[in-house]
Amino acid sequence: MSLLGILLLVILLAASAVLWWQHGQLKLLRTRHAKELAAQRTQREAELAAQAERTAALFDRMVEGIIVVGPNGRIRIANRAAGTLFDFPPPASERTVLEATRHHEVAALVARLEREPEVLNHELRLESLAETRYLQVNALALRATDGTRDGAILVFHDLTRLRQLEAVRQEFVANVSHELRTPLSLIKSAAETLIDGGKNDPAVTARFLEIIDKHASRLTLLIDDLLLLARLDSGRIELHLQAVSLRAAAQEALDDAALIARARQVTLENRVAVDAVANADPERLRQVLANLIDNGIKYGREGGHLVVGGRGLDRARVELTVRDDGPGIPAEAKARVFERFYRVDKARSREQGGTGLGLAIVKNVVQAHGGDVRVESTTGAGTEFFITLPAAKA
Repeated sequence: MSLLGILLLVILLAASAVLWWQHGQLKLLRTRHAKELAAQRTQREAELAAQAERTAALFDRMVEGIIVVGPNGRIRIANRAAGTLFDFPPPASERTVLEATRHHEVAALVARLEREPEVLNHELRLESLAETRYLQVNALALRATDGTRDGAILVFHDLTRLRQLEAVRQEFVANVSHELRTPLSLIKSAAETLIDGGKNDPAVTARFLEIIDKHASRLTLLIDDLLLLARLDSGRIELHLQAVSLRAAAQEALDDAALIARARQVTLENRVAVDAVANADPERLRQVLANLIDNGIKYGREGGHLVVGGRGLDRARVELTVRDDGPGIPAEAKARVFERFYRVDKARSREQGGTGLGLAIVKNVVQAHGGDVRVESTTGAGTEFFITLPAAKA
C-alpha cells in the first residue's frame, strides 16, 4: 500500500474514533439528562403530593363545615366539620346533599344557586334530641371556564355558642332588672308613704326609714357583687397571694356567721386540719368561705349541723369542704348552682334574701386562684361543696 493510502486509512480511522467518541458523549449526555428529568419529575410529584396532603389536612381541620357539590348535584368533597355538623361519616362523595345532610333546606339552597350566583348569611336551624344548633350558611355557585354551571360550594359557620351566650346575656339582664326592681320598689313605696304624711308619725317614720336603709344596703351589696364578677371575668382582679392557714380562715368565717347560725339554731364545727395551708388571697378566701357558710345556714336544715373541713391532698393542692345536713340539691340543679342568679328554690331564696350571686362569686374567685370547685348532694341527705386550692410552698 502506498504512503498516500496509508495516510488516508489513518485519517479515516481517526475520524471514526472521533465520531464514536462524540456518539458516546451524546449518549452519556442523553442518559444524564433523562435521569435529571426523572429526578425532577419525581421531586415535583412528591412536592405536589405533599402540597395536596397539606391542603387536604387544612381543609379537614377547618372550623367551618364545607361541602363542594358537582353539577350533577352530588357531593364532590366535604370536610370533617361538615360531617360533624350533619352527622354523616366520611367519605360523603357521590351522595346527594339531601342524602348526606338529611335536611331539605340545605338541598333547597343548592337548588337556589342554579338561579342565583350566591346566597349569603342564610341562617339554618338543626333540631336534634341532644340540642338545637344554629348555622350561618354562605353558598356560591361555581362556573367553568366557558361559563357553564360547575356545581356549588357551601360554607357552614356554627352560631350555636353565640346564640347560647346571647340567651345567657338576656337572662342575666332580666335577672338583674328583677333584683334591682324589688328593692327599688320598696324604697320608693316607703319614701312615698313618708312624703304623703307618714313622716308626721315618729313610729311610722322609723319603720319606713328602716325599710329604706335595709333595701338600700341590699342594692349596694348587689352592685358590689356585680362589679366583683365583672372584674373576675375580665381578669382585672388583683390577688394578694400568701400562705394562709385554712383552719384559721375557716374559724374566722364561722365566727362571723355565728349570729345568723344562732337564729336558725345551726351548730357550726371547724374540722380543718391544722397543717392545711393554701397559697391564697386571705380576703378573697374569707369571701368564699363566708358565701358557702351563709348558703349552708340559710338553705340547710333549721337546727342542723354545718361542718367546715380541710386537708392537704398532695404537695401541690389543699382541699376545703363545707357540708350541711339540709334537704340537699336535686340532681338536675347541681350543674347550674354556680350560675349567676340561679336559685334552686326561688320562693325560699327571695324570703332568705341575698343577691343570688354568692356561688357564682365562689366559683370565679376559686378559679382565679387556679383552683376548682364542685358540689355533691343527695336529696334529703345534705350538700357538700369541695374547693381545691394551690398549697403554700414549704
